[in-house]
Amino acid sequence: MATNQKLKIAIGADHAGFEYKEMLKTYLSDYEVKDFGTHSVDSVDYPDFAHPVASAVESKEFDFGILVCGSANGVAITANKHQQIRAAICWEKEIAALARQHNNANIICIPARFVSPELAKEMTTTFLDTPFEGGRHEKRVDKIAC
Repeated sequence: MATNQKLKIAIGADHAGFEYKEMLKTYLSDYEVKDFGTHSVDSVDYPDFAHPVASAVESKEFDFGILVCGSANGVAITANKHQQIRAAICWEKEIAALARQHNNANIICIPARFVSPELAKEMTTTFLDTPFEGGRHEKRVDKIAC
């Protein structure tokens, strides 16, 4: 991508991830970010936000997605139902880097109840800044979709 173009990021969360989503939106002010909800801490169903984020990334309208929920499992399972999505649950910066380098992940899933806000920011930056290595990983990634 040309250096003068901003990456387009789709972001969404359920009630457990709402506060982290809001924090990450502010943190990502150098990017073009679209918020797919939720918009409060009121209880909601995570697929209602994971599917729109995954669809936006799958259609290539957005370069990457960020999904946040309590454990990250629900949003990851939901997003990975989409054929062209590779949503990775990340809990350390190294996992975020490997998800991009080896798996060409296009959505990071953050477990808000298990990582600090600072770590969530660091993982997000690592995820967005790390390129896919291709090479031997390319054929493996090509085998993921059904």
